[in-house]
Amino acid sequence: MDSPQQVVLVTGAAAGIGRGIAERFAEAGARVALFDIDGPGVESVARALPHAIAICGDVAAENDVVAAVDRTVHVFGQLDVLINNAGIERNGTVIEMPPDVWDRQIAVNLRGAYLFSRAAIPHMKGRGGSIVHIASVHAFLSYPKCAAYDATKAGLLGMTRAMALDHGCDGIRVNAICPGYIDTPLMDRWLQEMADPEAVVKSVTALHPVGRIGTPRDIAEAALFLCSPGAAFITGTSLTVDGGMSIAGH
Repeated sequence: MDSPQQVVLVTGAAAGIGRGIAERFAEAGARVALFDIDGPGVESVARALPHAIAICGDVAAENDVVAAVDRTVHVFGQLDVLINNAGIERNGTVIEMPPDVWDRQIAVNLRGAYLFSRAAIPHMKGRGGSIVHIASVHAFLSYPKCAAYDATKAGLLGMTRAMALDHGCDGIRVNAICPGYIDTPLMDRWLQEMADPEAVVKSVTALHPVGRIGTPRDIAEAALFLCSPGAAFITGTSLTVDGGMSIAGH
């Protein structure tokens, strides 16, 4: 990071990858605004961090998003980094998935990143900043019954490239991270739907050449790097953080 007093806003910060990113930036000395639809959860995380505030809201609701960015700037005086992490996964083919479920996944995963970027960029123009979208290996690998999720994550990569072109002249860098399997509450809920969760964990672990499933800290370290001076010449790209799963052809 450029300074230990940078201000970072992380969406979906109550648990999993978002929580890990918020904790890592706080550890590095940043002031952090944590946003999540889970009010009690995000409050609990924020209380454990120095110089942190919790904001409850829906990433797909424009009023909530604008209010969150405004509060962040009001409390901390600036906004340097935006991490668009909030996301949901609802599975089903395009035939099986009701339109309202499809629309909600698009709203959270893609519209949310658009709304937060739209609200944050005016506060970064003229002074620079960094935006990181948390996409997925689903942006370029597809699995059965993941049509909506895959569409949102591929969309984030397209938006990353376009935003990097549009806002590079403002000193704003825009990149994406594509995680593979990460040990989070989202993965836990998925495993609970399996007949034999232990066997699934073993098979998923075996997909990774590094021999383990990823952790939120793995993604947090990548986000910290992309927002640091060491990544000053990196924009419009995606960083795959999947323990080699995608190169192994899975």
